[in-house]
Amino acid sequence: MTTIRPTSGLQDILALRQEVLARSQALKDVRDAAGVQPASGSGPSAPPVADFGDTLGHALQQVSAVQQRSSDMQAAYERGEVTDIAQVMLARQEAGVAFEATLQVRNKLLSAYQDIMRMGS
Repeated sequence: MTTIRPTSGLQDILALRQEVLARSQALKDVRDAAGVQPASGSGPSAPPVADFGDTLGHALQQVSAVQQRSSDMQAAYERGEVTDIAQVMLARQEAGVAFEATLQVRNKLLSAYQDIMRMGS
């Protein structure tokens, strides 16, 4: 006789719920960092707080700050001020991911610009 384990399905559902909550929190953090207020259900949506250029500039400043922090931590490790190599490597990895994401956004923007320019001809 085989036993049915209802908890495995429950564990999958709980894991999925946790993933949805984590993504929701990440989106909320991005929205809060951009300074955009959520649209309320009643009435028209509010205009964006900042224009695209300001938002992009702010994002680039954040990437620059992450890279600077990584560089500072690496220099501190080389001087012997920081002894936790995991923190240094984590900061370097974070800076690398931030730069790669910025590069991908740049590529998408460039591609969209080229597509728009081709529409005119």
